[in-house]
Amino acid sequence: MTQPRGTAPCWIDPDDPNMNFPDVEHALRKPDGLLAIGGDLSVERLLLAYSRGIFPWFGPDQPIIWWAPDPRLVLEPARLNISRSLKKTLRQNKFEITMDSAFSEVIEACAKRRPYQAGTWITDAMMRAYRDMHAAGYAHSVECWFDGKLAGGLYGVAIGRIFFGESMFTRVTDASKVAFVALTRQLERWHFPLIDCQVHTSHLESLGASLMPRSQFGKILQRECQLREDAPVWALDPDIILVQEAPIY
Repeated sequence: MTQPRGTAPCWIDPDDPNMNFPDVEHALRKPDGLLAIGGDLSVERLLLAYSRGIFPWFGPDQPIIWWAPDPRLVLEPARLNISRSLKKTLRQNKFEITMDSAFSEVIEACAKRRPYQAGTWITDAMMRAYRDMHAAGYAHSVECWFDGKLAGGLYGVAIGRIFFGESMFTRVTDASKVAFVALTRQLERWHFPLIDCQVHTSHLESLGASLMPRSQFGKILQRECQLREDAPVWALDPDIILVQEAPIY
């Protein structure tokens, strides 16, 4: 399981009862964060991976590929940025927000190919895996409804007080952003210090996400990413205020 730092990804035996991963410091620099290949997508292995700052990301015709990029894109909930236009949408109060009420529909919508994409990384195997994670109480969704129809949403994994964002989609302008704002406000109330956004996108940066060194991210995971007996019930508190004083760019 050992390898020289940053030289080649490690092969993970899916039958390894110890479910070992190499240290994230062994991840390649190019492509950034490539760590290991193989293994499986069992709930146990995914929990181990996320708690160490590792996530799966691979295409339909590829083996399972594991990543731990450096730096890591994260959002501290208190640093959420809301643009003027998004604040206007939130004040219109035209969306209904729920949590964990349509997980399968959300992940299926996230898996659909966008016009600008050649394909999707949310394969059938990935959907099965995250449905299993949802059934086990670790994967969660946020839904945004408009006129009774699913207009947008997102899903991810929560372990301890860390939420690992996976994907979002929108069918109505700003729907996924409204879902993200609702999630962030709720996580702030639950004292989650970080939302893991994985890799940089301008969209997430505009919402307040910033880059964090992988070593610092790992230390936070060691402290906060612990299985909890007092894990919150995933529902949006009725008194959560989505539009409040926040930085405006």
